[in-house]
Amino acid sequence: MTQHPVSERLFIAGPAGRLEAIVDRPGEGALEGCAVVCHPHPQHGGTMHNKVAHTLARAFVRSGYEVLRFNFRGTEASEGEYDEGVGELDDALTAIEWMRSRHASYPLWLAGFSFGAAIAVKAAVATHVDGLISVAPAISRFAQGLASQPQCPWLIVQGDEDELVDIEETVEWVDSLEPGPELLVISQGEHFFHGRLGELRQAVMEFVAE
Repeated sequence: MTQHPVSERLFIAGPAGRLEAIVDRPGEGALEGCAVVCHPHPQHGGTMHNKVAHTLARAFVRSGYEVLRFNFRGTEASEGEYDEGVGELDDALTAIEWMRSRHASYPLWLAGFSFGAAIAVKAAVATHVDGLISVAPAISRFAQGLASQPQCPWLIVQGDEDELVDIEETVEWVDSLEPGPELLVISQGEHFFHGRLGELRQAVMEFVAE
């Protein structure tokens, strides 16, 4: 698979106005599927250009997937304003439908980091996806009280030195789910996975390949 994805900047029609987005696709080889990536908290500097969100996109591209990253409402050039995670879930569902209309016959995966991971979990409950990657999911703040859990292959990645998302809280939440996701703990990994992004990318690629 080529190391150099082809990227296209575009806008998609969102529920609160246009959503700024980037589509990354493998430069060669047959497409294996498609994916949507959700970025971290927009009120704390999170955008689709965040390094962890970019790493997730790159992992999917290297796996042969076309990937949509988008900015939630009110972030950078996306229209609308921050909506406490409620409108952002609608944004994610819109992005999923946009990608699904492009590649109806391919598997569609969903991924997110921190706030974006919590939104992705809720979106994966609200609509069918073929796989889910949640990196340092901010569950207690944005995805408590799920009516059910995602019914798809599901990987949670968490650093054991995460200063923003408590690993014990994540473990307790995972243990409460049945059958629950696969949990990968990255030793000495903090919230933004500084110095560990290669490990994160590899873990995602291996899970997708399975």
